[in-house]
Amino acid sequence: MKKVLMFPITILKYAKKGVGYLFGGGAKTANAPKVKKLDGVALDQELARVKRESTEFNREEEIAQQEVVMPKLQSFRYVVRGSNGNIVKGIFDAENEEAVRIFLTNEGLEIISIKARSKWDADISIGGGKVKKGDLSFSLTQLATYIKAGIPLIDSMRILARQTSKASLKRIYDRVVYELVVGCSFSTALERQGDAFPRLLINMVKTSEMTGDLAGTLEEMADYYTETERSRKQMLSALIYPAVILTVAIGAVVFIIMFVVPQFVDMFASNNAELPWITEFVIKMSDFLASYWWALALGIFTVLMVYHWSFKNVRAFRKQMQTFYMKLPIIGNVIIYNEVSNLTRTFASLLSHSVFITDSMEILSQISSNEVYKEIINRTLIGLSKGAKISETFRGEWAFPVVAYEMLVTGESTGQLALMMEKVADHYQALHSNAVTTIKSLIEPIIICFLAVAVGFIIMSIILPMFDLYGQL
Repeated sequence: MKKVLMFPITILKYAKKGVGYLFGGGAKTANAPKVKKLDGVALDQELARVKRESTEFNREEEIAQQEVVMPKLQSFRYVVRGSNGNIVKGIFDAENEEAVRIFLTNEGLEIISIKARSKWDADISIGGGKVKKGDLSFSLTQLATYIKAGIPLIDSMRILARQTSKASLKRIYDRVVYELVVGCSFSTALERQGDAFPRLLINMVKTSEMTGDLAGTLEEMADYYTETERSRKQMLSALIYPAVILTVAIGAVVFIIMFVVPQFVDMFASNNAELPWITEFVIKMSDFLASYWWALALGIFTVLMVYHWSFKNVRAFRKQMQTFYMKLPIIGNVIIYNEVSNLTRTFASLLSHSVFITDSMEILSQISSNEVYKEIINRTLIGLSKGAKISETFRGEWAFPVVAYEMLVTGESTGQLALMMEKVADHYQALHSNAVTTIKSLIEPIIICFLAVAVGFIIMSIILPMFDLYGQL
């Protein structure tokens, strides 16, 4: 109970520290190195220089030569008759109409019509053409099962394409089947779908094609994306639940001020009651909301839009806000635990598939959306180029907990880095779940306290003038 009552004060105290950091105050840790760490543009420039000059990145040229050339595709609508006689309509992206015709014929379909889509024939799809993690995990599990059962990869992908009920997903899978039919490797077929498939999955498939264990890799990737999706949903639950409850509470208070208080104002005015300051304050607030609610709503909407645009497009702003959120009590722990869990789990998966350390770090930098961790990874890449250990560059990083760091050191010294990182991921996944539960248990009494204070304040503003009226009778 003491922790619950002190929670608002703790929020204010840490928020003050977060604001201080946001405006340049900074946060210092006891074990942090005294030397100034590179960040922002300076870090990008140093990393670019290191990649040009260091022998650690000599494989960059080799990788660049192996990069898949994305063909220029045109979108076509087709109408075909299936083997059961049913008419099927769909969309297929190909270099030309002949490629569509060849693909549909190979699939055993009777072509009725093929027509290039006009520029006005637009798709209405949510997600930007990416395969959602839930769909990806399910598909990878099925694909691994089919391959283990002895079904060829092309036929396995055909099954996935036929059984999906989502048009956008079927379109992507059909395109993968086409790439496999024309002789591309599976990793190349995935890569040619643009941003549809995660970069991590493509690199894992490339590695499995060299080792010959595609089914095992797909199963591991399915488990990985299942865990990350569960973690993402927990994160959303931790953030959305308080936001919804707080919005409802604020809405209830605003409703009382705008529609209930004016009824009593008329009564007080008709009886010439003497109004105390608390009543005058509530009346002025009611008048303001009644007269300028549209301006307030427009202002809030504008602020949210500017924030959203800045967070998405301005890297420095995004980093500062992410740092601020990570410095908040409880909420900050949820973010840090989630990021550390995802980072170490991905790193462990890459290492267990014999991906080079520098390549692993490059992939981690590409898939991370948190600028704080991206800079830590980039500094690690620079350190690796100079012969340093990973643990040396992670030392003193406030966003990487001490327990995780010590496990990293142990993994390097014992040669079991992948195993240690997997243990770290499991540990912080459990901590993340506990932190989410803590937020849910704390938010309800906090909202109740907020409503009690707000509603109590309004009731007092109404009751006090009534006492004055009764005194005049």
